[in-house]
Amino acid sequence: MRRIIASTYTTLDGFIDNPHEWSLSYNDPGAQQCALDLTLGADALLLGRVTYAGMAQAWPHMGGNPYADHVNKIEKYVVASEPVDVEAWGPTTVIAGDDVLGAVERLKRSVGQDILIWGNGRLTDALATAGLLDEYRVWVYPVIKGSGEPLFRPESRTGLEHIGTTTFESGVVVLSYRVTAA
Repeated sequence: MRRIIASTYTTLDGFIDNPHEWSLSYNDPGAQQCALDLTLGADALLLGRVTYAGMAQAWPHMGGNPYADHVNKIEKYVVASEPVDVEAWGPTTVIAGDDVLGAVERLKRSVGQDILIWGNGRLTDALATAGLLDEYRVWVYPVIKGSGEPLFRPESRTGLEHIGTTTFESGVVVLSYRVTAA
C-alpha cells in the first residue's frame, strides 16, 4: 500500500503561511537534497483546493532542474467542492470533497510510489482522523514570524510516533512522525 506523507514547512513559532517569504534563504544543499529525495520517492501530489490554486500560479513556470521537472510531471490530485482549473497545472485529477476519504483510500491501494501532501490543513486533519495519513514531515525553519496560519488546529489531534530527526547546516530541522492513532 502506498504511503501518504504530509510535508510542511513551518516557522519555529508554528506558522505555515507564505513560506516563500521566509524559507528560501535556509535551503542549503543538504536540505535541497532531502527535499529532492522525498519528492523523487513520490509519483503523486494530493492537495487541497486552496493550496493547489496557489501552487498552480507558480509551478508551471518552473523547470530546468530535477525537482521542479519531477513535480510538474507527476499526477496532482486536488480535493475540491467547487470548480478547479485543472488546465492550470497538469496532470490533475479533481477529487470531489464529499468523496475524499473513499477516493484517497482507493488511491492508497493503487500501484505506485508515495503520495505527498504539501501544506497542512483540513485535508491532512481529515486523513489523519480517518487513519489514511501515514506520516508528517515537519520542516522547522529558524524563523519567528509572530503570527499567521498555524501548523495545527484543534481538529489536528492525533497520536504520533517520532521516527526521525534530520538537522541541516542552515538550522532547518526535519521532524518525522508516523501517525499512530486518530
